[in-house]
Amino acid sequence: MSGADDETKEQRGSRFADNFFAKDESGFNVEIVAATHVGRVRRRNEDHYAVIRRTRRCEVLLSNLQEDSLNLADGHAYGLLVADGVGGAKHGDFASHLVLEATLHAADLASSWVMKFKDFNAQEMRQRVDAYVSRIQDEFHRHAKLDPDKSQMSTTLTGAYLLPPHAIISHVGDSRAYIGRRGELMQVTRDHTLAQSLVDRGTAPEDAKAFGNVLVNSVDAVRDHIKADVVHLELEAGDRLLLCSDGLSDMVPEDQICSLLGTAVLKESCDGLVNAALENGGRDNVTVVLCELTE
Repeated sequence: MSGADDETKEQRGSRFADNFFAKDESGFNVEIVAATHVGRVRRRNEDHYAVIRRTRRCEVLLSNLQEDSLNLADGHAYGLLVADGVGGAKHGDFASHLVLEATLHAADLASSWVMKFKDFNAQEMRQRVDAYVSRIQDEFHRHAKLDPDKSQMSTTLTGAYLLPPHAIISHVGDSRAYIGRRGELMQVTRDHTLAQSLVDRGTAPEDAKAFGNVLVNSVDAVRDHIKADVVHLELEAGDRLLLCSDGLSDMVPEDQICSLLGTAVLKESCDGLVNAALENGGRDNVTVVLCELTE
């Protein structure tokens, strides 16, 4: 009876400890490349992108332990962002610049960063994304009050917060996120366009295509509240995560994107995607942020 009680206590203690510690998932390497191009038609590039790395580091300042007994690994988290200023609205280039600036500033002020996943908490991630979107909206409204000419500015925003092997994708607009995995391409995001809304209601895709560039959700200075989509992914070694503006997805068929993602060298894959958009007409600015996870 005593042995059973002891075993129960051990199990209970283990479960309690598990509330505070995550699994060791540090066995991944991350490579990220990016490129942007004005295209062959537009006069200015209204796309902006950013890639940041956050480091969680433990440094021993004083100890009488042997140095070689201290194996304290650094932890890294990555933020990938793509924004496409809406060309039909005024100040699209300013809007896409502002949304990244506001996002990075909010990240700098964040009281805590998720640097390890124990369990994915959808509600917590939704709250975090909503908090960021609220901060960004405040900045858009502030600039619109300072300069009423900017009150109609608008932009997309697609971001990935990467804690290998986990990725949190947040998304407003029609800039996309894809996963390339074992020769297949998966679209992670859903376009916030009138065309997609019509397809969801039963309209044939070929009939809805004409409305593909009409956004029904974007970051702007008009609405008081914007809701971003949030998706959790668990990546695998060999996966390639692609974030891009519609200058790529509108110009390059998905089978060609999939093929180019299979290029052995990541930088060549990135450049190949941009060049394909230009060769297929380059009617819009094109931006690619490409990340590969390896063991």
